Amino acid sequence: MGGRPGGPAGGRAGSVSLRLRLGIAMLGPLAIAALALGLFGWALISDVVRRTNDRVLGGALGAIAETVEVERGEVTLDLPPAAFGMLENAERDNVYYRIAVGRELLTGYADLPAPDIATLSTEEPRFRYAEYRGQRIRIGEVRRDLPRVSGPVVVQVAETLDNRNALRRRLMTALLVGEMVLVGVALALIRPALGWSLRPLAELRAAIEARDTRAAPDLSPLQTGPLPAELQPLSRSFDRLLTRLDDATTATRRFTADASHQMRTPLSVLKLQVALARRGSDDALREIDEATDRLERLLTQLLTLARADEAGTLPPLEQVDLVEVSRRTISRRIRQAIEADVELLLDDEQDVAFHVQGHRSLVYEMLSNLVDNAIRYNRPGGKVTIALRKDEANVHLIVSDDGPGIPAELRAQAMSRFARLQGENGPSGSGLGLAIVQSSAERLGAGLALEDARPGLRVIVTFPA
Repeated sequence: MGGRPGGPAGGRAGSVSLRLRLGIAMLGPLAIAALALGLFGWALISDVVRRTNDRVLGGALGAIAETVEVERGEVTLDLPPAAFGMLENAERDNVYYRIAVGRELLTGYADLPAPDIATLSTEEPRFRYAEYRGQRIRIGEVRRDLPRVSGPVVVQVAETLDNRNALRRRLMTALLVGEMVLVGVALALIRPALGWSLRPLAELRAAIEARDTRAAPDLSPLQTGPLPAELQPLSRSFDRLLTRLDDATTATRRFTADASHQMRTPLSVLKLQVALARRGSDDALREIDEATDRLERLLTQLLTLARADEAGTLPPLEQVDLVEVSRRTISRRIRQAIEADVELLLDDEQDVAFHVQGHRSLVYEMLSNLVDNAIRYNRPGGKVTIALRKDEANVHLIVSDDGPGIPAELRAQAMSRFARLQGENGPSGSGLGLAIVQSSAERLGAGLALEDARPGLRVIVTFPA
């Protein structure tokens, strides 16, 4: 938590800020929606302009078509000025017309594109686009069938598209201006909205950075007040991390304190004996050798306990043969047993495999400490027995001795670190043996129980089969 923004813990070079990411995430859909609205508006405006102007063009076409009559077998018409007046506009579009009987021109512009008469309806006018005199035009046309006339009468009225285009541009300009105003308002509102939305994250960051002091680190859970649902998992995960870090720090402090306390005595003895050796004491070298052995054993047990307490991910489980581990332990401890006048035995059932899932090094250290304790606290001429038993659910590793045992009310205390129930009058040791066994059993998922062996103590480690 000691990093600063822009430093190794503050973010990688070139990383995008969360505010910018959220801004892009909000403006991106808004821009897409504005584009879609523009395209839809263009299509809608074009359709409205076309329909509106076609209605006016159709009105002029109908007014002209109504004046077409038959007199004395000939087709006559009277072009009403009001029909062309309807088509007048500010852009002064050109207006063209053509009235023909069949293919024969009656009046109007002869070169106006003629329709396919067979496809024309007498009920509804038809509208279409065409090119005429270098300009694009809109033509409205209708067919009339008159009595005593050899062919159908075709009435056409056309106009150029300047007015339509100008009206479409004005409406599209209004739409675009409206969209720009909407996007501008959205931009003005997004910034404070982002600040309000990210405020809980800023408060969480402030609560974390408040722990960044030169004093002892504060590893208590964060006090941030109510958090949004999205930040609660992050806060809980950080609190769990703080708890694990606090446990690790506490274990380190405890290890350091225990080591310094327990090493003080053998180091003092070494210092004293070295001084005596300089004066020529014959027993000094022997005392130095014993003190060195005690110090070596203490350091070994402290390191074993530290490894057993180490937090983190264990390597994958492996199959451990308890018979093989027991024989290796006996081989390692046989000299100690002989010197203590203790018989060391292995009691396992023949032709039965005692395999468990675990970690061989942890099982070995656990059994080695159990046997070491059983030898140290035994009586001369006693026995230490490693027994292996198996049932349907579990595999049991049992270490028993013939010593004084541990009263039931003191067994919980015996599991604590540096617990020496017999004090300085008992056998030499550091009081870490059972603590190592308990920590290793917890990491292996095994059960640990202490029982009265009458006489002596029986320690049972139970592994799931």
